[in-house]
Amino acid sequence: MTDDTTQPAKDPVCGMTVDPATARGGSAEHSGTVYYFCSPGCREKFAKDPARYVHKAHSAPPVAPHSSPTVAPASPSTLQLASSTSGTAPEWTCPMHPQVVRPGPGACPICGMALEPRILTAEEPENHELKDMSRRFWVSVALTAPIVVLTMSELVIGHGAGWLSPRARTIVEFALATPVCVWAGWPFYVRAIDSVRNRSLNMFTLIGMGVSVAYIYSLLATLAPDLFPAAFRGMSGEVDVYFEAAAVIVTLILLGQVLELRARSQTGAAIRKLLGLAPATARRIGDDGAESDVPLEHVQVGDRLRVRPGDKVPVDGVVLEGNSSVDESMVSGEPIPVSKAVGDRVVGATINGTGSFIMQAEKVGRDTLLSRIVAMVADAQRSRAPIQKLADTVSGYFVPVVIVIAIVTFVAWSLAGIEPRMAHGIINAVAVLIIACPCALGLATPMSIMVAMGKGASAGVLFKNAQAIEILRKVDTLVVDKTGTLTVGRPSLVSVEAMDGFTTADVLSLAASVEQASEHPLAGAIVQGAKARGATIARTEEFSSVTGKGVMGRVGGRAVAVGNHALLASRNVDATELAKRAESLRNEGQTVMLVAIDGRPAGLLGVADEIKSTTRDAIRELHADGLRLVMLTGDNKITAAAVARSLGLDDVRAEVLPDQKLDVIKALQAEGRIVAMAGDGINDAPALARAHVGIAMGTGTDVAMESAEVTLVKGDLRGIARARSLSRQTMANIKQNLFFAFVYNALGVPVAAGVLYPWFGILLSPMLAAAAMSFSSVSVIGNALRLRRARI
Repeated sequence: MTDDTTQPAKDPVCGMTVDPATARGGSAEHSGTVYYFCSPGCREKFAKDPARYVHKAHSAPPVAPHSSPTVAPASPSTLQLASSTSGTAPEWTCPMHPQVVRPGPGACPICGMALEPRILTAEEPENHELKDMSRRFWVSVALTAPIVVLTMSELVIGHGAGWLSPRARTIVEFALATPVCVWAGWPFYVRAIDSVRNRSLNMFTLIGMGVSVAYIYSLLATLAPDLFPAAFRGMSGEVDVYFEAAAVIVTLILLGQVLELRARSQTGAAIRKLLGLAPATARRIGDDGAESDVPLEHVQVGDRLRVRPGDKVPVDGVVLEGNSSVDESMVSGEPIPVSKAVGDRVVGATINGTGSFIMQAEKVGRDTLLSRIVAMVADAQRSRAPIQKLADTVSGYFVPVVIVIAIVTFVAWSLAGIEPRMAHGIINAVAVLIIACPCALGLATPMSIMVAMGKGASAGVLFKNAQAIEILRKVDTLVVDKTGTLTVGRPSLVSVEAMDGFTTADVLSLAASVEQASEHPLAGAIVQGAKARGATIARTEEFSSVTGKGVMGRVGGRAVAVGNHALLASRNVDATELAKRAESLRNEGQTVMLVAIDGRPAGLLGVADEIKSTTRDAIRELHADGLRLVMLTGDNKITAAAVARSLGLDDVRAEVLPDQKLDVIKALQAEGRIVAMAGDGINDAPALARAHVGIAMGTGTDVAMESAEVTLVKGDLRGIARARSLSRQTMANIKQNLFFAFVYNALGVPVAAGVLYPWFGILLSPMLAAAAMSFSSVSVIGNALRLRRARI
């Protein structure tokens, strides 16, 4: 069967409908399905991480090779609220390698780290890995402590443990160390074997080799000492054993694992706190008016819900009756409650004040803002910054090099070391293997990213991936859409002027009375503005609408016409003076309508999309941060220029279509600029996807948010300054972590190999090597957790 490309497809990156036959971005195949793209930029993003975008394609029919158009399968949800009854099977993933997904807990086949659940719940799930490692750790402590006492007894007593012969002491150490090295350390051996089988050498390769060599050597020395030549024997003629080194290494590594698992669980604390804000029930109003409390998961779109004083808003929706003030700080970070009246939107999990209102549910379950915040942050926490490639590349070469150094260490000490040479060769090689474990190197980037995601979410800034965090601090040009980004996004009445012989009250009242019968988009703004100003709105008779000119009617016996200059001219009204004043208001960005009453020029009304109250402060902050600001809008040049002039923007591009916005972004990038694009509409989606960093307004469309890497929850551009501050601090934190990891290994490996012994007589015990290795990981985690207290 041949391909059928006659039906439209959906771009999985930006959500735009694409004609497969003329798709500007071409196509790409993933898992047997072909996807089409509106632009090369979208195709490039898809190619980098197909799994991230595949689930978006379920609403449009991509075309499978040699088949009819098929629907791309949706990926399993990565989100499940505590109250959800979803049957989605739990999935587990690696914090360092998010491409690894398993149906249950276990270890990552690449790095060996413990997998963690992808599904987030309000309650912290039982951490079986932490419980298991803790149990193994405490058993190891109980058994290892006596071994340490025995091995130190010679130093403590002065002449050895007189109550135990050397042979008896070796047997006791063997009995105590075996459960530690075999049972407690078993997970490390499994991961080491897996690393070899998967050809992905990692920290557990070194741990498994080091511990097993020390234990097996000591085991043979205990059970068959006659097998060892004189080179292995000490001054007393006995073959030294290193049960204490193997046991202490296992115990310290288990301690590091326990501390690491506990710290990793803290990185999701901010998200769990957000999830915990969701109420367990909602008060639903039935068709008969009866009210009942129902579990949150039973709420459906369209349900009428009552929100009483002090209640949490159950889901996202719109106010139908009543008014109140709502504390929205959990999504905006702003402590001042927001007034809500009929027609206003409310967000689930925000806290109602002293008033009461009835709302209609519009988004429930995973579609609510709270759920989307959690899903975006969860995905972002598992994404990888480009700087992580450096750590991955180094780790890929590091482990084989360390193994070679350990072999060289063994050979050098066994040939030219102090007696017993072979024993020193083995123990120093073990120390090299243990101290060189690259766990700190692997944790350096993902730990900082995970903490930064939670920090950003609490400040109303959502990062969709780690790459956005890394690049945002480098941005030098910010392109912003006008409507909904710089402005409120809806027209409102801003000017009312009257000619001699008329009052502004008369002009507004009569004009609004006529406009209330009109379906023009600006008519609603005039009527709402009149009501807000207390104007009286009367019934209109003989209403008529003239396409392209305006409306007319009789109000209280008076003839009223509202429209443009052409309408008044057709009514033989001299509007010369009104037209002059109107031109002045248009230069300020207003859309102006002229008003004639009883055949005379009476006044004019100015309607505009008001600039957000936070925009000017945001522009000042961004300019101070060194950004060049460019406004990109489909609005007319006069209005766009007026807005740009009033805000002090550096450049303005007006009357551009969605694909032209994309071209502007490309042109700026061709100039060598690092470009961020901020927008809120479907028409912004291609440009958002093309920009180095796409920034969506949380008050905008879902398509815009899906296309962008950063979402500002409340649509406040000041969030970009906060996001850039967090970006800089996060990257500084990552570099600190990498520095700690690199320097630690660079200094530790030579010391463990014994290079200082000829001059200072210093040898590094495998026990100390294990302690240092664990400390390096904990120090990296602790440094990353400092980001939770960062000031942005």
